[in-house]
Amino acid sequence: MTEPGLRPDGKARSDRAYVTLATNPDYAKGAAALFRSLRRSGTTADLVLLYTDLPAETVEGLCTLGVRTVHADLLPTSSEFNILHGRDRLHGAAPFTKGRKPPFHTPLDNFVKLRLWQLDYRRVVFIDADALVLQNVDRLFDYPEFSAAPNVYETLADFHRLNSGVFTARPSAATFQTMLSRLDQPGAFWRRTDQTFLESYFPNWHGLPVFDNMLQYVWLNLPELWRWQDIRILHYQYEKPWENQTKADALRVLIDLWHAHAGDGPVPDPRDLPPPPALSRGRA
Repeated sequence: MTEPGLRPDGKARSDRAYVTLATNPDYAKGAAALFRSLRRSGTTADLVLLYTDLPAETVEGLCTLGVRTVHADLLPTSSEFNILHGRDRLHGAAPFTKGRKPPFHTPLDNFVKLRLWQLDYRRVVFIDADALVLQNVDRLFDYPEFSAAPNVYETLADFHRLNSGVFTARPSAATFQTMLSRLDQPGAFWRRTDQTFLESYFPNWHGLPVFDNMLQYVWLNLPELWRWQDIRILHYQYEKPWENQTKADALRVLIDLWHAHAGDGPVPDPRDLPPPPALSRGRA
């Protein structure tokens, strides 16, 4: 691999890969749990970590999970773009009102996700590091580029927007260069960083089932949509399961499941887990 901005450790073993991104030690914790859950799903695809600034021992620890690591530089965006998408500026212009983003959230780093189009794979499934795979999802490699699940966690109106926490891609240097040229136009402001950009770049995106990217707030806001046997990928949007948070009691079942995957087990069968409390009360 000779593309600028990427420095891989090791060679590709497959033509398919699950890819995640970690830009700080907190997300590296999430990545480790995600990779463990992928291994438990029985996949034979490569597991790839894109990372920016991580301690060497953290990267080495992830390698023990059979992960291919690829160091990625920030995108070569302009100073104007970087200022507009800095944490304070972006969160001031487009504040998060539905949930709390953790202090380690760095919006500009999100765009590094686009470097997966530089990878030496034919097919890629990207999964955010704050997610778990609960069932084998290798079928996603057969979905076209660009496929993503809707950003559903509050109302049915959310079906009109995609969530970039899980998506399918076909790496291509030409696609990456076109993305760069469209991303950093004068005055360009991507309200939700990579998510808003990808929705614009792929306006006719293909819809994945919501169960391939089940957002944790569905547990709170749309409990009738929650069935453990249907959920294939669980995505911990907003508050993270490894941090102290105000919603810990309400999300306890989901948090405990994450910690089970983050360790060496045992991992419960999701079908044995209770339904959302609101749904339980409704059935009483």
